[in-house]
Amino acid sequence: MSTAACRGSLIGFAFLASAFSQPQPDPARFEFSQVHMGMPVRVVLYAAEPALAERAVRAAFARVAELDAMLSDYRIDSELNRLAATSGVWTPVSADLFAVLKRALEIAEASGGAFDPTVGPLTSLWREARKTRKLPEARDIDDARARVSWRDLKLDAAKRAARLERARMRLDLGGIAKGYIIQEALTVLIAHGTPQALVEAGGDIVVGEAPPGEPGWRIAVTHADASFDGRAAALTRAALSTSGATVQFVEINGVRYSHVVDPRTGLAVTHDLVVSVIAADAATADGLATAVGVLGASGAAKLLAAFPGATVSAKPH
Repeated sequence: MSTAACRGSLIGFAFLASAFSQPQPDPARFEFSQVHMGMPVRVVLYAAEPALAERAVRAAFARVAELDAMLSDYRIDSELNRLAATSGVWTPVSADLFAVLKRALEIAEASGGAFDPTVGPLTSLWREARKTRKLPEARDIDDARARVSWRDLKLDAAKRAARLERARMRLDLGGIAKGYIIQEALTVLIAHGTPQALVEAGGDIVVGEAPPGEPGWRIAVTHADASFDGRAAALTRAALSTSGATVQFVEINGVRYSHVVDPRTGLAVTHDLVVSVIAADAATADGLATAVGVLGASGAAKLLAAFPGATVSAKPH
């Protein structure tokens, strides 16, 4: 190569290196909201351009809709309800439903049944109580309790199948499915090149990488202690879920009954705790918040010992 040609190549290389070394502008903040699961689902993300943000969020909301149709106990034709209509037979299930059921049973075992994905017969009674403002009859609670037992939900990982051991069981993943769904939405956002993102739905939040120039996402939590507040104020690659009788409840004869039901007694929770949990993923945070909401603060430490890295705050509202 001639000296002139060599010099030209070096100049070209120097120009490219200079261009690549120029500081890139921070990505812009975008916020979106759609109604899914009967509530607003909010997405906040940072992206280099609007088109990228819109592609990512469209895909994320499509995933939310897909999973809601699959895991909802309100939808008659959901995969969850189709499984609940079977008993005594092994039924193949989707990878998503299997994953949620597996984590639900892990939390059920660790909580001694305070969390139970087969609680459907009881939650159905208490949903009616919130509408009529009348307590369920004792005989109806006893009948429902006879059909609730997490130990009678069996999973076969090799066949990716599930089996309900008792007739007339009913599955309810309301204490964990929302967390799983928003976690999957975040996974989609990351896959589309927008890892600096937050997804929130009804007290459940999951975040990816920190926003530009920040140590993490600043999540304000009421009724929490200082150490929990500190972690929530700079959250990255984690989830935070809150549960308590602050929105969904009914007052009957001067007693406030939560939407959360204790599967062991058949009664709706009546304490006034607001429980917040930080965990590595939103399904775990959601399920643990529900379980601690049943157990109370005294049972939180033992439960969380089975889930390293999880943090809880349980305070009266």
